Amino acid sequence: MPDPDVNLSASHHSSLSEVARLFLRLGFTAFGGPAAHIAMMHEEVVQRRQWLSDQAFLDLVGATNLIPGPNSTEMAIHIGYLRAGWRGLILAGVCFIFPAMLIVLALAMLYVAYGSLPQVQWLMVGVKPVVIAIIAQALWVLGSKALKGKLTIVTGLAVLAGYAMGLNEIALLFGAGLLTMLVVNAHRIRSGMMSVAALPIMTSAGDTTSPLTPVAYSLWQLSLTFFKIGAILYGSGYVLLAFLHADLVAHFGWLTEKQLLDAIAIGQVTPGPVFTTATFIGYVLGGAAGAVAATVAIFSPSFIFVAISNPFIPRMRNSAWFSSLLDGLNVASLALMAAVTWQLGVASVVDVVTAATAIASLVLLVRYKINTTWLIAGGALVGLVGWMLA
Repeated sequence: MPDPDVNLSASHHSSLSEVARLFLRLGFTAFGGPAAHIAMMHEEVVQRRQWLSDQAFLDLVGATNLIPGPNSTEMAIHIGYLRAGWRGLILAGVCFIFPAMLIVLALAMLYVAYGSLPQVQWLMVGVKPVVIAIIAQALWVLGSKALKGKLTIVTGLAVLAGYAMGLNEIALLFGAGLLTMLVVNAHRIRSGMMSVAALPIMTSAGDTTSPLTPVAYSLWQLSLTFFKIGAILYGSGYVLLAFLHADLVAHFGWLTEKQLLDAIAIGQVTPGPVFTTATFIGYVLGGAAGAVAATVAIFSPSFIFVAISNPFIPRMRNSAWFSSLLDGLNVASLALMAAVTWQLGVASVVDVVTAATAIASLVLLVRYKINTTWLIAGGALVGLVGWMLA
């Protein structure tokens, strides 16, 4: 039975075209990381196109946090599936990833040829304040849906406090979901409507990390390494940095510390998924074949996880237990999104020009419903002018 929160198109072909056009454009213009990407998707598919309701969108955000992989890419894949079926699932993900992959590949070629990163920091000077405005607007709209009472408000504040104290974001996310579920369903527990089975205790088999010895590069090993990372990684780009360092620097000895940091920097300043860092590393190590192999490997698990999990999301919302779990995950996701936005804002809004850019963007977005693509382009122009006048 179709999800009532999803408006299905009468023409399947038209839906595929809509999905392709939207996510190709976002792939070229979605700067700022996962929080910004999700805010832009909300503006496009909820407010502008009305493909989803706010609640359905929120539930997808919560669901993507339950599975490993890049959250904004998985959001694109979910939306593509709901809009245009299995072909939409594949098309949305590919269209969101492919532009970013091309941009990163071009920068990787320049890096290998000249040994340094192109000067693109000027771009982000103007774009980041715009990103702050886009995320702030999305947080305001989604927050009104996610905050359903005292429990969710307290949960959100607790997650913010925990993040400020440096607690693990994945622990905060799942802790908030589980706590909300238990509190909401406390009466069911007390009345004995749920039996708790003892879970087996998993013990570690010991440290299997290999000693630091350089390993000969192979395309197969590169693909396997990035597939593993895509299949198990939760969290931010900083978590990605830790995984890449452990495998590619410490274990295989394929990259230097500088090369890894340059790869992460390229993933951060280019549009689209941060996981296109894999494209850069793949090219540095194995040319075009390495770039394609690494990119396909790190993103493949996301398509698999979304295909498996998507049919269960409406069922979760219809279950008293899992509905409250989703409520906790949703508010925790928005709290973490707000915390990251605050950090980005402190680093990005540093003078009168950047403050004016952020305020003007927010006004244009809220009052005049200006498309986020034009706002991003305007921010880039501000950065370019500032660079030319510097």
